[in-house]
Amino acid sequence: MRDARGEVRRPIGLRLWLSGGWLTLLVLGALLAPWVAPKDPLMQDLFLGRMPPFWVAGTEPGYWLGTDSLGRDVLSRILYGTRLALIVALVAGTLTCLIGATLGLIAGYYRGWPDRIISRFVDIWMAFPPVLFAILLIAVLGPGLVSIIIAIVVIDWTRFARVVRAEAMSQGAMDYVASAQVAGRTRFGTMLTEILPNVLPTIVALLTLEMGIAVIVEAILSFVNLSISTDSPTWGGMIAEGRTSVHQAWWVLVFPLITLFLTVLSFSQLGEGLKDRFDPVLR
Repeated sequence: MRDARGEVRRPIGLRLWLSGGWLTLLVLGALLAPWVAPKDPLMQDLFLGRMPPFWVAGTEPGYWLGTDSLGRDVLSRILYGTRLALIVALVAGTLTCLIGATLGLIAGYYRGWPDRIISRFVDIWMAFPPVLFAILLIAVLGPGLVSIIIAIVVIDWTRFARVVRAEAMSQGAMDYVASAQVAGRTRFGTMLTEILPNVLPTIVALLTLEMGIAVIVEAILSFVNLSISTDSPTWGGMIAEGRTSVHQAWWVLVFPLITLFLTVLSFSQLGEGLKDRFDPVLR
């Protein structure tokens, strides 16, 4: 599809609707889990262990996506695991964005010694392998929701700092910034009123991408039993359990894996779609 100038336009409307619809469905499922979940996610019944989904012959009514090896309902555990995934995504993503974007904006616009200090600190921080660093932090802080959020923030703020710094430097060289300074506006005021609005679409895209990354990190930590209690339902924990019995009960692995994949993909596509829709340059 082309616009009036003959330039190709990407079909962002459908992408926004699909990604936003899936994430909205997840939010509703997490909020309404006590009412819409068919079973207690912690209730065990060994007589119903590894029962297949509802469309396979021989299943019991009410267990829509089957059960795991302990007879726990897979759908209920996915819904309750969504709560943890979304909390980590929202809180860790927001804190990471605030810290990294603020430092990147200061470094990119003020330059000079603030840029040198922040850039060197970012280079040193990014020298550590992120996954190993996260596991080390969790081992020191101990498993738990707060520890997971702290680990994600400590590791990923550098991504925001580097990207926002480059974008702020690019915007700072524009004529409208020079005009604002000639008009008598302070540097801090220029950064907030001129630079920040033009960098904001990039920040939004990074924020949604970071939320997807936070979901992946939480799933990885759950997979290796470094998240919250092993009894609590988590997507990573379900994947780890399903991996050991994939030949006998494939649904225990496949359904949380599909949920994880669609969630990360939706966060990524939502950010790209919002950036394309609201970027003042593209508009």
